[in-house]
Amino acid sequence: MSISIGIRHEDRYLMERRAPLTPKHVKWLVSQQKLDIVVQTSEKRVFKDEEYIKSGAKIAKDLKKCEVIFGVKEMPVTFFEKGKTYIFFSHVIKGQTGNMPMLKKMMELGCNLIEYEKIIDEQGKRLIFFGKYAGLAGMINSFWSLGLRLKHFGDDSKLSKIKQAHTYHSLAEAKEDISYIGQLIAEKGIPHDLRPFVIGFTGYGNVSQGAQEICGLVPVKEISPEKLLTLKNRKNNPDNIVYKVIFKEEHLSEPIDPNKEFDLQDYYTNPHLYKSVFEKYVPHLSMLINCMYWDARFPKLITKDYLKKMYSKGNPKLIVIGDITCDVNGSIESTVESTAIEKPIYVYNPLIDSVNYGYEGDGILTMAVDILPSEIPRDSSNGFGDVLMNFVKPISIADYSLSYEELDLPRAIKKALILHNGELTPNFKYLEEHLKNV
Repeated sequence: MSISIGIRHEDRYLMERRAPLTPKHVKWLVSQQKLDIVVQTSEKRVFKDEEYIKSGAKIAKDLKKCEVIFGVKEMPVTFFEKGKTYIFFSHVIKGQTGNMPMLKKMMELGCNLIEYEKIIDEQGKRLIFFGKYAGLAGMINSFWSLGLRLKHFGDDSKLSKIKQAHTYHSLAEAKEDISYIGQLIAEKGIPHDLRPFVIGFTGYGNVSQGAQEICGLVPVKEISPEKLLTLKNRKNNPDNIVYKVIFKEEHLSEPIDPNKEFDLQDYYTNPHLYKSVFEKYVPHLSMLINCMYWDARFPKLITKDYLKKMYSKGNPKLIVIGDITCDVNGSIESTVESTAIEKPIYVYNPLIDSVNYGYEGDGILTMAVDILPSEIPRDSSNGFGDVLMNFVKPISIADYSLSYEELDLPRAIKKALILHNGELTPNFKYLEEHLKNV
């Protein structure tokens, strides 16, 4: 008896149009792996039902007949069925309060849960991710936001040619527009009042690499964080380039103990022994693109108090924060809300601690869309599925009735198994503490 594998439609967000597996992946899984694929019908998914049908899939209103179901974002509590296997971004590994009822329901139903975010190699690097595409879309949106903000300031900027990422048919089309702006910068230079124009990137992983790929379409010169501090005092800075600065952990924090040197492993193990030093760089940045991993154990990069002090001294250099990481009240405290694709930007006024949606008003424009890869859904889904499709068959044919120790799954997948027949697996027992109040 063949196992039916389901691809769920996405309903967590209005403009979520991605799919974990695209028609080209389905075609390979059906023709080469001899799998039975059922795709839940969707009017908004970037890939039409007809594309999946041509690839050999069946289309259905629901996935009741499917034992293994792949999705992208969180699924509603009412969707889960007894004993089935689900693979999606569950957002439970940090003990996220809002998703604990979902996890508890899956436990009650004896479900298996595989978390994309925890599918990692032996070096701890993620194997399946949308991160690069978040960076790509986030940087497109940040350039678009900059154009709108400069327009508000009365600058007839050529950046107005750049659009929000989701309005482009493809990533290639967006890159064409940004490359055109890059050519104008090379030929005509940057307006005098914006020089030196500096874009800071926090982090150096997949998200940052995607953002830097888009930034690289304009004339860029990379400088160190140390050189950034003296850049404005240098004479004869070229007027037709954008400066790029990449901030690593050692630039963001330092030990509280003045006699201690920064140690990366110690920083991750004992973040409470470190304090933020990032704010010394902020006055020198024109744009900040936040791409780093952060959780509440680590020092914040920018606090509201700091921004208030900075603004009380007059309009700062910093125009736009592209918070791709999008941790609300997190590493950048002025990210007080995450934003939707249909309402993507707001101006945060640090003097009165308020937001004004759009690009007008006093303060710093913030772009904090929390499903950025869905702004380039075709490209991001293809990239994601290119890796995922190699794990579909072993996930689907595994005998989950066996004990966790006996369960035959690829090592990377087994490490990502949060629930096995409704029980937390050894690496995720810590979630019991977060489930106590559900």
